[in-house]
Amino acid sequence: MKEFTALLFAMLLLSGCAQKKPYTYPNYDIIKPEVAYKPNRYNIQTQLGSNLDKPYVWAEEGPDAFDCSGLTYNIYGQMGVEIPRVAREQAKVGKTVPFEKLHEGDLIFFGSTNPQSKHINHVGIYLGEGWFAHASSKTRKVTVTHFDEEPIYLKRMKVCKRYLSRDEQKLYMSADAPIQKMHVTSSRYTTPWKRGMPLPKKAVPN
Repeated sequence: MKEFTALLFAMLLLSGCAQKKPYTYPNYDIIKPEVAYKPNRYNIQTQLGSNLDKPYVWAEEGPDAFDCSGLTYNIYGQMGVEIPRVAREQAKVGKTVPFEKLHEGDLIFFGSTNPQSKHINHVGIYLGEGWFAHASSKTRKVTVTHFDEEPIYLKRMKVCKRYLSRDEQKLYMSADAPIQKMHVTSSRYTTPWKRGMPLPKKAVPN
C-alpha cells in the first residue's frame, strides 16, 4: 500500500511539473477542439462568422489562426464531428457529391489544374450560390471567395464531400480509403499560435 501511494504521488508530481510546449513554427501538434455546438448548418455559419479575417498560419487549427484544413477540422470538431486533420485525409471521408448538387456546409477539395492529378492541397466550405469560405494562403486569412470571381478554383476542383445530410439528421462518416492515424493533444500541453504573435514570413514553410 505504501509503495502504491508513493508511486501515485510521484506520478502526480511529474504531471504537475510537466512544462507546456511553447509555440514554434510550424506547430504540427494537433489540438483537438472542444465540442461547443450541435452539428447543423447554422452553427457552421456562426463559427465561420467569428473566424473570418483571422490569419492563415500553416499547421494551425485555431482558435486564433488556421490553415485550410485546420479551419474545417476545427469547425466540424466543435460540433462533435471528428474528421481527419489534413485535407487529403478529409477528402476520404463522407459522401461524394457532384458540384451541381453542393449544399451549404459541404466541403470542396482542390489540387492543381492538371486534370490527371488527384493530389489534394486545399479545402473550403461551400456557402451556397457559388461562394465558399477557406483559410487562404494567398490572402493569408480566412476569407470567402466566389467561383465566378476566381474561376481558377473550378479548374483546381478535385472532389466534393458531404458530412452532414441535408436534413441534418445523419452524418456521413464512412471512408473511401484507409485513414492515416493521427495523435491529438490539447492546449494544456502545447501552445497554438496566438493573437499578438508575429506572423511567419512565408505562408508555407520550406
